[in-house]
Amino acid sequence: MKFTETHIHQLAKEHYGLSATVKMLNGYDELNFLLTDTNNKKFILKVSDENQPYPFLDAQVKIIKHLSNSPLAENFQQFCINTQGDELTAILEDGKTYYLRILSFLDGTFWFEKKDKSIGLYQQLGNFLGTMDKSLQDFSHTAMHRRYTWDISNTSDAIDKLKYIKDPERRRIAGYFLLQFDTEVLPQIHTLRHAYVHNDANDYNILVGGENVTGLIDFGDMVYTALINNLAIACTYAMLNHEDPLTAASLIVKGYHNSYALTEQELDVLYYLIAARLCISVTQSAYNASLDSNNEHHFVTEKPAWDLLHQLIKINPIKAQDVFRKECGFEGVINKDNYSDLLGKRQKNIGRNLSIGYKENLKITKGALQYLYDDKGRTYVDCVNNPSHVGHCHPVVVRKMQKQIATLNTNTRYLSDTLIEYAEKLTATLPPSLSVCYFVNSGSEANDLAIRMSRHYTKQKDIIVLDHAYHGTSTVAMEMSPYKFDSKGGFGKMPWIHKAINPDMYRGPYKYGDENSGEKYAADVQRIIDELKKEDKAPAVFICETLLGVGGQIPLPKNYLKTVYSHVKKAGGVCIADEVQVGFGRVGDAFWGFELQDAVPDIVVLGKPIGNGHPLAAVVVTNEIADAFNNGMEYFNTFGGNPVSMATGLAVLDVIQEEGMQEHAKEVGNHLMNGLRELMQKYPIISDVRGHGLFIGAEMVKDRITMEPAIPEIDIVVEKMKEYGYLLSTDGPLHNVLKIKPPIPFNKQNADEMVQFLDIILNEVKIQK
Repeated sequence: MKFTETHIHQLAKEHYGLSATVKMLNGYDELNFLLTDTNNKKFILKVSDENQPYPFLDAQVKIIKHLSNSPLAENFQQFCINTQGDELTAILEDGKTYYLRILSFLDGTFWFEKKDKSIGLYQQLGNFLGTMDKSLQDFSHTAMHRRYTWDISNTSDAIDKLKYIKDPERRRIAGYFLLQFDTEVLPQIHTLRHAYVHNDANDYNILVGGENVTGLIDFGDMVYTALINNLAIACTYAMLNHEDPLTAASLIVKGYHNSYALTEQELDVLYYLIAARLCISVTQSAYNASLDSNNEHHFVTEKPAWDLLHQLIKINPIKAQDVFRKECGFEGVINKDNYSDLLGKRQKNIGRNLSIGYKENLKITKGALQYLYDDKGRTYVDCVNNPSHVGHCHPVVVRKMQKQIATLNTNTRYLSDTLIEYAEKLTATLPPSLSVCYFVNSGSEANDLAIRMSRHYTKQKDIIVLDHAYHGTSTVAMEMSPYKFDSKGGFGKMPWIHKAINPDMYRGPYKYGDENSGEKYAADVQRIIDELKKEDKAPAVFICETLLGVGGQIPLPKNYLKTVYSHVKKAGGVCIADEVQVGFGRVGDAFWGFELQDAVPDIVVLGKPIGNGHPLAAVVVTNEIADAFNNGMEYFNTFGGNPVSMATGLAVLDVIQEEGMQEHAKEVGNHLMNGLRELMQKYPIISDVRGHGLFIGAEMVKDRITMEPAIPEIDIVVEKMKEYGYLLSTDGPLHNVLKIKPPIPFNKQNADEMVQFLDIILNEVKIQK
């Protein structure tokens, strides 16, 4: 039924004896009209359909009457009585029942219209809500016990609407906060104080006059729920469009607590409840958009809600918890010690050569996509944690892991659909010749197995590696890692290991601009093959990362792998592509690093990103190698290929593809490298910027002619970047390359901030002569 202004005029006169002009207003679930009588007195007329049943409308009448006896009596609309002496008027139109009610009009400015709000106004809003909720302690109505979309206690329902959010980054952030609600709030929500609350103190329902809250309208969202939810909603909307949202929320919390004391438990979940309310809002907006809704009220806060979610994920939950507690006079939760006790225990019980990063040690307590939170309330952008490929605690990956570990985890002696499904999906991303999978637990173990298989296949032992390479921590992997065996404490090169020159176009003999540098560097591998031949030997293996990691974040020269693979295969050897650090779309221009070289290996070794930090790795080989390895000796790995790992791997692969992470890595990586190259033009200390996608290195030198590494300076840069909230590290044989390998959700805003802070720091850093 369409209620026109003319029709409303007639209904108001017929049922309330009120002759008034009528103007239609916006509304979410109900129709709203502004009435102005002949004395210029204003009223609000509401029309509700059967979606607002009579008992619930009656509850609205009762709660207003109850509040009429509170200290805030003048701050709420009052019901007008109809000609029958009732607050509610039932009418029948087109066979359907509708309810009319007319309320008094409250003067004031809506919260969203009020500019330059004072500290006192935020506190006054909290005080108002606390006073209202305290006044409702002895109120009850059965109709408010309902399952309602906008009840924060039902936030988990919003998971079903995540699919309507089309933008992958937004869907990922909303999914993360919904996961945190289920993890941090849901298990304890039944233990929180419950009450009958307004449930919608948003910026369109709060009225202010001067520095005071003068009214709160619209009880259409009221519900029986956790008391703290009412405060969380007010905080959420007051934080919208605020440059310091946490301060805004803390002021409201302080005002509320002064009127109606909060508990520590309530304060400790408030951060997650605010995020939950935002998630309900954005998922509902996305759902409404899928229905082609033209009700502008459905989308009025969509953009500021997304902006606030992006701000909120940068706020350490411990910081929020600490701020809220202290505003209410409770003890904070920020850890202020220097970890001396923890370090002492670590020294006693943990291996002495397990290093700790940064001069001022970090204790990281939580991860959120590309962000890390420490126990002192600080937030960091993670720029080096490439194992968390799709982001720390990615909600899709975590939920699939949780479901599988709650269902079954066992070994591969039993048939498993998930094992086969993952192997099929994984090999579908590789060239057709690479079709047989062996699942293990780490990149080191994968490299170890790959060498074992290669030696078995070729009946040879010798291995060709690149100088400065690193392939893991097992005995075999260490033996073929010059980065380890040539370093302090190393055991030196084994006779069966042969080092080829590092194809570094910045420091090596063949430089950028040499079109044949790939073939020239590959000639050194042929040299080793020729020397082996003189001893009646041949290589079992050539192994190298498809972009060099600890070698200095180095992309390989054009045609390098293609030429090397040709040399090695002609000599009867096996070519292994170590994709442990660079695979799964990180390089942007391709899914696998070897694809950048137009080369196909015989074995691919996968680790780190394959399980997003979960202990999962793989060796993928040709049928010929797999058949040769199947020689009667069983290969069994207790945890390799277990159902939880397979579910994890599937989830990671699905997320990479469904969220367009390869293209994202390319776009953001190119953007970041452009920014770094602009710094290189400005600061001679940066002498080379290189990489593909989000695998980037920036080399730093004291002098571009001598190429002397700027080691003290780069350490200063890393420490200062940490102070600005960006975690970087160094790499390369000379330890003078900034290593940049963030989780793929790392975005352009993160990249711009990184460049901005580097600019500030490099302007301060002086070359130590």
